[in-house]
Amino acid sequence: MRKYRINGGVRLSGAVDISGAKNAVVAILPAALLADEPCRIENIPNIKDVATSLLLLESLGAKVDRINEHTVEIDPTTVNTCEVNDDLARSMRASYYFIGALLGKSGRARVPMPGGCWFGERPMDLHLKGFRALGAEVTPVEGDCIEVQSNQLMGNSIYLDTVSVGATVNIMLAAVRAMGMTIIENAAKEPHIVDLANFLNTMGADIRGAGTDVIKIRGSQYLHSAHYSIIPDQIEAGTYMAMAVATKGDVLVRNVIPKHLESITAKLIEMGAWVEEMDDAVRVRCNTPLQRCNIKTMPHPGFPTDMQPQIAVLLCLAEGVSHITEGIWENRFRYTEELNRMGAKIEVNGNSATITGVEKLSAANVTSYDLRAGAAMVIAGLAAEGVTEIDNIRYIERGYENIVQKLVRLGAEISLIDDDEE
Repeated sequence: MRKYRINGGVRLSGAVDISGAKNAVVAILPAALLADEPCRIENIPNIKDVATSLLLLESLGAKVDRINEHTVEIDPTTVNTCEVNDDLARSMRASYYFIGALLGKSGRARVPMPGGCWFGERPMDLHLKGFRALGAEVTPVEGDCIEVQSNQLMGNSIYLDTVSVGATVNIMLAAVRAMGMTIIENAAKEPHIVDLANFLNTMGADIRGAGTDVIKIRGSQYLHSAHYSIIPDQIEAGTYMAMAVATKGDVLVRNVIPKHLESITAKLIEMGAWVEEMDDAVRVRCNTPLQRCNIKTMPHPGFPTDMQPQIAVLLCLAEGVSHITEGIWENRFRYTEELNRMGAKIEVNGNSATITGVEKLSAANVTSYDLRAGAAMVIAGLAAEGVTEIDNIRYIERGYENIVQKLVRLGAEISLIDDDEE
């Protein structure tokens, strides 16, 4: 079993370069299926979810040419099936974006229910509501699959009962090739929604309003090739910012869009950290005791749920009592059991957690329950006294490129070990 081993208590310093956004690339890669010509996509992070997405594209018949570690060319003109590979789809949550992309491209998609991180039920009701509004027929298939099909998708007005990034993306993907105008109301406004819209518009789509709660899409019958670069990953950036604060370090986080980090930056400053914004970088340092604060996760531009576990580690080390309210998912506090094993004092009650700050965390052998919980374990290990081992790191590798190498360059004492080799 592969693990991370961290000798904690080392102050991080130096510079780290942020990779392309995971949440953007897992939507943009399926979107390339909608083109009628090859597309080249740059700044792709070298992470497990990207590798899985590229394998899914190849399994559908698309030609995938890996130009280099961070650039890929996709030729969707050779796609020969609308049925998504079962094992691959169940290994990542974002595989459901292939439903909207295939429905828009071919009028049919058959996709297994997705896998990935589990922190509560995440039903696809809003996705299916959107597909039906566009004129598709949705059929559950034996084996926990979904089949959608339509002879001709037609634009329509769709109101999302709750803000949903996944449903917004999937409806956008299908509506791009529908006849007429589609209007998505109460749409998600995250940066990766804007990035997807920009990519599709680069191919000749007509999408307006991305980044607001009303997105208008005029269907296009032909989408040409595109040459596009993925935006930086705001959650990876926020994670390294939290690492700098947790270790009382001084880190320059490069290749970021500071505006995307505003909600994270505001909370770090409230806790006592010093953050300097530059054109495409932020410098984060902290040399004073952390102060308590309260966090409530909300849709963008609120505090992102994907940063909730990482910020919780900082609150464990802050003076006083802090509160976290999880406003997106109903079961995202499993990681708190692991932090408590390291000496934290966290009490969970439903969708909220009360954190009483402690002077220090102590090393322990802990488990990564999901992607962002795994990142929280790394932060805790960096801050704790002693040697921490983290297992189940496959979750972390789904979303963080070269995390060990990046941390070593910042001075961290972290290594990848293999129990079998030992």
